[in-house]
Amino acid sequence: DFLPLKCDACEEVFCKDHIRYDDHKCGSAYKKNVQVPVCPLCNAPVPIQKGEIPDMVVGAHMDKDCKYNPAQQKQRIFTNKCLKPGCKRKEMMKLVCEQCGGNFCIKHRHPLDHDCKGSSRPTSKA
Repeated sequence: DFLPLKCDACEEVFCKDHIRYDDHKCGSAYKKNVQVPVCPLCNAPVPIQKGEIPDMVVGAHMDKDCKYNPAQQKQRIFTNKCLKPGCKRKEMMKLVCEQCGGNFCIKHRHPLDHDCKGSSRPTSKA
């Protein structure tokens, strides 16, 4: 069965078996079939010219222009240091005291655990 499908590049009509650019050897496919490879190291798009082999262009980019920094890959996730004097613990997320606004570890997050000087409100021992 022939279902008329219009090619979006050359605007000719084809059946479902020949609608792909390669299947009907579309002369206008270069206008629509544009692919930009991405560097696997730095995730930057690497532009290629018509007729160039993408693997070769990406390889040349990796040899010359790549901004990949292996030290940057190892990002620290435990960066929120506890402000309680003498405590060296770090947490992934900030645990901010509602009274003094300081950042503390899980052990010292409550006002009574870090000798909070924030507000004059009495804190319960609960």
